[in-house]
Amino acid sequence: MAMQWSIQRAAAETGLSADTLRYYEKIGLITGVARSQSGHRRFSEDDLGWIRFLQRLRSTGMPIEQILRYGELARAGDHTAAERRHILETHRQTIRREIAALKDALEILERKIAHYDALAQGEFFDCDASAPPPRRRVRLPGKVATA
Repeated sequence: MAMQWSIQRAAAETGLSADTLRYYEKIGLITGVARSQSGHRRFSEDDLGWIRFLQRLRSTGMPIEQILRYGELARAGDHTAAERRHILETHRQTIRREIAALKDALEILERKIAHYDALAQGEFFDCDASAPPPRRRVRLPGKVATA
């Protein structure tokens, strides 16, 4: 007989709350969860695998609406593979744009920090100039490294 978990055990296994699992089931992110004779949810290993995949998609910032669509397509069968792939490719492009924006933001922060480091040493560094910020010396335990 296959393993089955109560909602509390499934919550503990996935790190989600029981309320979140109920919500995901209510909106259709999780479907087909078995019930005991008393009506309590019984999560299978497959259910937990799907939940973990949902968590990964959520951790990438994928909107629930897209995850819902992906789930609908997955349940519809293999003939939807191209559309599911398209959803993932589109989201990958979104993530790449977000990463580029974060890199730009990080560069701005690096330049501003270099500005304050220079000021602390009585120097001037124009953090708004297009030149890269000066490399800073960072003390590591037992070493000196350049950052």
